[in-house]
Amino acid sequence: MVRRASLFLAAVCSVLLATVTLGAAQVRPAPATPLSNPIATDARLAGDRKQTRFVVDLSKKVDMRAFTLANPYRVIIDLPQITFRLPKKTGERGRGLVKAFRYGLVMPGGSRIVIDAAGPVRVERAFVLDPADGLPARLVLDLAAVDRKTFLRAAAIDNRLPRAQPRRAERAAVPMADRDPRPIIVLDPGHGGIDSGARAPSGEQEKTIVLEFALILRDRLEQTGQFRVVMTRSDDRFIKLAERIRIARQRGAQLFVSIHCDALRRRDGTAEGATVYTLSERASDAQAARLAEVENKADVIAGVDLSAEPNDIADILIDLARRETKNYSTQFAHLLVNQLRKTARLHKNPLKSAGFKVLTAPDVPSVLVELGYVSSRDDLKQLTSDEWRSKVSDRIVRAIQTFFARRLAGSEARAGAN
Repeated sequence: MVRRASLFLAAVCSVLLATVTLGAAQVRPAPATPLSNPIATDARLAGDRKQTRFVVDLSKKVDMRAFTLANPYRVIIDLPQITFRLPKKTGERGRGLVKAFRYGLVMPGGSRIVIDAAGPVRVERAFVLDPADGLPARLVLDLAAVDRKTFLRAAAIDNRLPRAQPRRAERAAVPMADRDPRPIIVLDPGHGGIDSGARAPSGEQEKTIVLEFALILRDRLEQTGQFRVVMTRSDDRFIKLAERIRIARQRGAQLFVSIHCDALRRRDGTAEGATVYTLSERASDAQAARLAEVENKADVIAGVDLSAEPNDIADILIDLARRETKNYSTQFAHLLVNQLRKTARLHKNPLKSAGFKVLTAPDVPSVLVELGYVSSRDDLKQLTSDEWRSKVSDRIVRAIQTFFARRLAGSEARAGAN
């Protein structure tokens, strides 16, 4: 029965996937040379709650496009790829109509600045000045306060205009199957690009820590010769949550491992150690619910217009595959925790569940691994240690090997029974 359900699910998936636009699989394109990119050296705000000016100093003039998004109120500035060399903590404090802003890579060849507005605003002017009289090129954005109705009308007009798209080569579909029988493992380093994730008090960023770890884990898995590994990202770029799921499903992944590290605010107390999460409609505790809420806001952080997202086809299929996939996810989570116990410090409750969007592929066993807390000095020391990362990645490889060995044995036993 399970085998027939799986075959039926695969057939339905192939039909549905043919009717939607599939995201790009990571193919490790060569990024632009950083030295050739325009450089942002400073950013500042001036004005009040009626009118606010935002200025960025650049090494040369660039094209730009500014538009607004609602829920929450945001102003998005799309640019060619920029090397941001702004002072530390730039954007964390706002002024006037701007609560805060963030910046980073949002697609190959494209950068983005996302401004969190204090209320509904209108972009009155947006332009870039040529360098002159010893001054650098300057991006200038003038904002004015408006009522919500005016804001929504402008946002609707903005969103009908074409936006920059990834290069065609990076959107090319990858065949879902080939003759290589080795299982496909998708590694998903969380955050990236404009979305930096958690930040340590000393400045280390989650997006960098988890990418470095995922690359080590990828190499370890490939060295076994037993698996094919796909990365949702292998450099500092932003990938939408739905795109991460589509990469796994498009490639026919047999396991999806999303890699993160957490941080707690001072008023939230202290915590340390690694945690493995599986998907659940009801969070296992308040901390798991908080973390899922934070992680599920990645698209909002990067200025994605969620109203433009297609309906998640997982909703159609999830009842067909949920039970089997959830069982496999739970099995792997237990194996992983047992392996991590031998090397890593674990959270006092190392197995948890919550409603993480990135784990919602109905036919791919999926877990989210929080390697530790960057808000903990001891955890941060380990997270940035080559020796610790090497040992922990080896333990994850062993858990994956055991997981697939058991699945293969189970498949052979069912085949013999039939």
